[in-house]
Amino acid sequence: MDENQENDNRDEDNMSDESNEVQESNDRQNDLNSSTTDDVSIGPGVIADEPGIALASDVLPENILILPIQQRPLFPGLTVPLQIGSTHVPKIVEALNKQTHSVVGLVLTKESQEDDPLLADLYDYGTAARVLRFGEMDGSIQILVQTLRRFRVISEEKQDILRFWKVKYFEDRDQQPGDDLKAYTMAILSSVKDLLKLNPLFQEQLKMLLVNFNYNQPGLIMDLTASMLTAEGEKLQEILETIPLLTRAEKLLRLMREEIQLLNLQEKIKKSIEEKISKQQKEFFLREQLKAIKHELGLEKDDREAELEKFQERLKDLKPDKEALKVIQSEMEKLTLLEPASPEYTVSRNYLDWLTSIPWGVYSEDSFDIKKAREILDRDHYGLDDVKERILEFISTGWKTGHISGSIVCFVGPPGVGKTSIGRSVAEALNRKFYRFSLGGMRDEAEIKGHRRTYIGAMPGKFIQSLKTVGTANPVIMLDEIDKVGKSFQGDPASALLEVLDPAQNADFLDHYLDVRFDLSRILFITTANQLDTIPPALMDR
Repeated sequence: MDENQENDNRDEDNMSDESNEVQESNDRQNDLNSSTTDDVSIGPGVIADEPGIALASDVLPENILILPIQQRPLFPGLTVPLQIGSTHVPKIVEALNKQTHSVVGLVLTKESQEDDPLLADLYDYGTAARVLRFGEMDGSIQILVQTLRRFRVISEEKQDILRFWKVKYFEDRDQQPGDDLKAYTMAILSSVKDLLKLNPLFQEQLKMLLVNFNYNQPGLIMDLTASMLTAEGEKLQEILETIPLLTRAEKLLRLMREEIQLLNLQEKIKKSIEEKISKQQKEFFLREQLKAIKHELGLEKDDREAELEKFQERLKDLKPDKEALKVIQSEMEKLTLLEPASPEYTVSRNYLDWLTSIPWGVYSEDSFDIKKAREILDRDHYGLDDVKERILEFISTGWKTGHISGSIVCFVGPPGVGKTSIGRSVAEALNRKFYRFSLGGMRDEAEIKGHRRTYIGAMPGKFIQSLKTVGTANPVIMLDEIDKVGKSFQGDPASALLEVLDPAQNADFLDHYLDVRFDLSRILFITTANQLDTIPPALMDR
């Protein structure tokens, strides 16, 4: 009887001590909540070994509020700030204010597309943490916590949207370190030194770990090391869920080796890129130096001078009219004032390139030899006597008048009868250059009259392009499939052809890109069609 009475008295004393410790913990929490934010460091760090900071196992509550965290778990032994975004922040704040203790559970969310982390699936293991300070800000809750101990869920109870778990805690101090564990701990610390050289992200924390490590606390060393790895959340969660220290050390060491290999590869790639960039910069610098030396010695001119000289050389062989010459000279003066690196320089250079590439005043000498023309036509085509006679009449008229400018010939017939090839024979008989392009399916007016220079990638129309290709201003140009020219919201190519094919207008043809008039009246236009019905009437009159 006396012995039972003595046990009851001891239980009452333990309960009294437990109540006093809980009261002291709550008083200390109130003091922390009333202090300013400058009193507590916000960055991750090791919890100081101060009396009362780490709660005894019998003080940690059996039922705790669970707060979800994302991306990576938290390990025991840290002081960290958290931000939890949720549409139910007021309920979390209310639950924290109602608690008689300051301990919550921090559990990693599984991969989930839930917008609200409170609705996401959670792992079964988490970390108990002491809330030092919390506050609501911009639809989220800011919390400063000290992580204390691992736990595993036993049962769950939901209160509205919030989760309360009954948990079982795990204490690393219950496991006595042996020689194997000490060896693993040494290997972990050796890997920490390797990480120090490769990863500057947590250098201060890793240095502190090396300075303050204690072989009697291998679990704390492992947890602090794991918290500084950049591994995936799932792999870190596996470390958190591993309770036996020896097994945990094996998994952690394997994870550290993977990270060191990854960092070594990253460093190798970084050095390779830096070497390439350094080599390119060196080559660029040397090329610029060489260019400057050649320029000073007169051995080489800079790009702008070389371009201007090229355009001047071209002009010597051309005979542009006064309007065109004035535009070319004005554009050259403009080019001398522009920096080669400016976008306007490229536009101006391309414009001058076109202006000096088309054959201003360059004509091939016509041949009106009827006999030679007949031989060429008979050589290339069998039959077609009426067509040949009409062509010979056309050439003889040119011989009599001395020119065949302003003439348009149209060949109509089914596919495959030789309309296109006979055009080549005409060009050979007249000793002219030949250029052919198809109008079939053409729907853009800019194909005929060019794009305005304000557009990126602007070019002249097909007729100016053909003159640059053949190099003379009086070629034979064949417009194939004129009966199949299209029409769209981008314009009507058939209407644009009216100016080109009209002898009264094409002497002053104005291309949108060149914006300078060019004489097309010396060109012999040959058109082909399969039928006349689909040719627009205005174009047919030409």
